[in-house]
Amino acid sequence: MYVSGESHRIFACKISRRQLLKLGIITSFLSMNPFSSHSSMRNAIPQEKALSFYNIHTGERLSTVYWSQGEYIKESLYDINYIMRDYRANETKQIDIRLLDLLHDMHVDLHAQQVFHIISGYRTLKTNNMLLKSGHDVSKNSLHILGKAIDIRVPSKNLSELMQVAVHQRGGGVGYYPRSDFVHVDVGLIRYWE
Repeated sequence: MYVSGESHRIFACKISRRQLLKLGIITSFLSMNPFSSHSSMRNAIPQEKALSFYNIHTGERLSTVYWSQGEYIKESLYDINYIMRDYRANETKQIDIRLLDLLHDMHVDLHAQQVFHIISGYRTLKTNNMLLKSGHDVSKNSLHILGKAIDIRVPSKNLSELMQVAVHQRGGGVGYYPRSDFVHVDVGLIRYWE
C-alpha cells in the first residue's frame, strides 16, 4: 500500500519477523564476502611493492620500493642487484624479478617488520665452483649463478616458519638448512629439500 502526498509517494509494506530475520542473515553473509564490493577488491591490489635487505657479509642495508603504479623501478632494481651481488668477486647480475616478487609475497605473509638477511644472492660461476670444491653444499648448476636464487633468514622469525611460508608460495624451489641457519628460495622448478 502507499500513501500519496502532493509531491511524493511513500511506500509501506508489512514484513514478518521471519522475513526480517532472513534479510538480516543474507545481509550478514554478503558483508563477510571479501569480494562483495569494488573497494575491497581495489584494496587487495598493492599500490607498490617494497623490499628490505641486510647483507651479512658486507654490512650493507637497503630498503626500497621496487615496483609502483604497475611498473618496476629501474634504479631500485639496480640497487637490489648491487646488494645481492657476489661480494667475493664484486660482480652484479640482474636478479630475476620473479624472485623479488616471491620475496615480497613472503614478507607480506610473514607480517615481518625486519629485513631479509642475505646469506647468498648472486654467485659467479667461479665463486660457485670454489664453494663446491671446498665442500660447501652447493649445486654445480646453481640458480644463484643465474640470479634466480637467494639464501635468507629473518631474525625475528623462526626458520621453520620462514620455510613453511616459502613452500606455501609455490614459487619454485625451497631448501631448509637449519644447521646453517638459512632457507634457500629460488624461482626454478617447484621442489623442496632439507
